[in-house]
Amino acid sequence: MRVFPSIEGEPGLDKVFRRFPHTVPPLLEYHDRLLRDPSPLTVAERELIAAYVSGLNSCTYCHGAHVVAARAFGIDPELFDGLMSDLEASAIDDNLKPILAYVGKLTRTPSMMTEADARKVYDAGWDEQALFDAVSVCALFNFMNRIVEGSGIKANPLEADQVELDARMARMGGATDDPHRGERSYTRLATLCGIAET
Repeated sequence: MRVFPSIEGEPGLDKVFRRFPHTVPPLLEYHDRLLRDPSPLTVAERELIAAYVSGLNSCTYCHGAHVVAARAFGIDPELFDGLMSDLEASAIDDNLKPILAYVGKLTRTPSMMTEADARKVYDAGWDEQALFDAVSVCALFNFMNRIVEGSGIKANPLEADQVELDARMARMGGATDDPHRGERSYTRLATLCGIAET
């Protein structure tokens, strides 16, 4: 699908970013602040939320990209099939299920959120910062899913060959000594796309 005729060939996020660069550096800076800076949620958990929300939205590109990113930070990619089909029966840690239920409901029916939804998250041992970070990741990926789908990007990163998957995982930076913070990898995408800070 060619939404933007000025972009040649198969549309990709890199091509869209190069074609419309003005907002890209602050957008990728926000990705790094939210997904890599310190949080009660680990980097892996935040990437898992990104993949989960994208899967709920049937955004093949973002779901696949963030399954790969979550894998780079230690999440077993086999968890995603069960997670996407039945959250409660999935093999995801029980303390994450209320957060995922919260972002799932926020994605599907945002006007129906209640204090009881938040209470389940707190009862699982999470604090307000963790919930706000989860809400923010959810919001960011509902936003990104619409940029991707609205731009006609349909590629599935999970279908890439092993060399490309390994390269994508290496760009994510992988696990560090502190699982709650990571190397800022998203802002590097602007450089890889040839976009300078404006």
